[in-house]
Amino acid sequence: MHRLFIPLQGAQMLFVAFGALVLMPLLSGLDTSVALFTAGIGTLLFQIITKRQVPIFLASSFAFIAPILYGVQTWGIPATMGGLMVAGFVYVLLGLVVKLRGSDFIHKLLPPVVVGPVIMIIGLGLAPLAVNMALGKTGDGSVQLIEGNTALVISLASLITTILVASFAKGIAKLMPILAGIIVGYSLSLLYGVVDFTAVNNAAWLAVPNFVAPEFHWQAILFMIPVAIAPAVEHIGDILAISNVTGKDYFKKPGLHRTLTGDGIATMAASAFGGPPNTTYSEVTGAVTLTKSFDPRIMTWTAITAITLAFVGKLGALLQTIPVPVMGGIMCLLFGTIAAVGLNTLIRHQVDLSEPRNLSIVGVTLVFGIGGMAFGIGEFSLTGISLCGMIAIVMNLILPKTSLTNKTAS
Repeated sequence: MHRLFIPLQGAQMLFVAFGALVLMPLLSGLDTSVALFTAGIGTLLFQIITKRQVPIFLASSFAFIAPILYGVQTWGIPATMGGLMVAGFVYVLLGLVVKLRGSDFIHKLLPPVVVGPVIMIIGLGLAPLAVNMALGKTGDGSVQLIEGNTALVISLASLITTILVASFAKGIAKLMPILAGIIVGYSLSLLYGVVDFTAVNNAAWLAVPNFVAPEFHWQAILFMIPVAIAPAVEHIGDILAISNVTGKDYFKKPGLHRTLTGDGIATMAASAFGGPPNTTYSEVTGAVTLTKSFDPRIMTWTAITAITLAFVGKLGALLQTIPVPVMGGIMCLLFGTIAAVGLNTLIRHQVDLSEPRNLSIVGVTLVFGIGGMAFGIGEFSLTGISLCGMIAIVMNLILPKTSLTNKTAS
């Protein structure tokens, strides 16, 4: 009986992750069916590399939304995928470094004073996009897609539902605030008659996802590499979280070097098919905590379910009909939450912002990121999160640390 129940538990875990999994490609212009497929493939590869010992699910990473949006507009989807593939390879290199030198190396290179403001920029840099979409416009605000007042009602309903479910729901429902927000916003959109089902009617029931092969463009590669900083640090936090939940030390067995490598290989595989980068999903970790379902085989079935759904053409077309205000409303919370995670990183690690060194790193990183600073030589240009990541790392390495003696004396 228990063995028969495992596939059902696997499907339930996908239901928990579904809202966030499909929202990321919808926001960044990628194919939702490809995202489902690559989440499944990425999770299976992760399980192979970690010897199926860690009960986590990998799917679309929100940290890459802004870079993907910029990359797709600037170089197109194939070149963006090439850059993401190399970013995934950075994870693999980090895994190798951890194996050779231990995890302390990452903490020295990427301390909270570097990671905190970079994560904040990932969220704050997307604020105008969220507001424009909530008001029924395209992401850049150039075209009004849905009448403003109607869009505002729909987006606020989605936003409020997401907040209420996250704050007051109990049990498994508490883990699905994004899905709840999408359902309520979509239902309102149907009442207002702003949903177009033409694509669903034309879609086949069974269809191969629109896979896209990567192309390697050096500018896109250099732009994407620094973006891997935040998800790599997030990965360490997620592994620590699932270790606490299950009572097992995954840093030792299978080892942080294996989990980092697995994450990197999963991201490389995803970009090989035209899907968004993969990351460990905290929602699923929460569901594991709630249900006490610690068997990694459950995640195998979650992955298989995701791959199966990727070939249901009607589902992919239906997801594409979600109106802009529904996503915009949820994004107002989501991107603010990402920024808050960065702020919490600084607070939790007690980063002293009265120190000129720390204040300089955080201040310059935030202004460069929010202000849209760009450094360029010829065709080469660094901007946004990539520039912020590089600046924060370099400033952290160059600026002298305040000694304990100086602190005491002051």
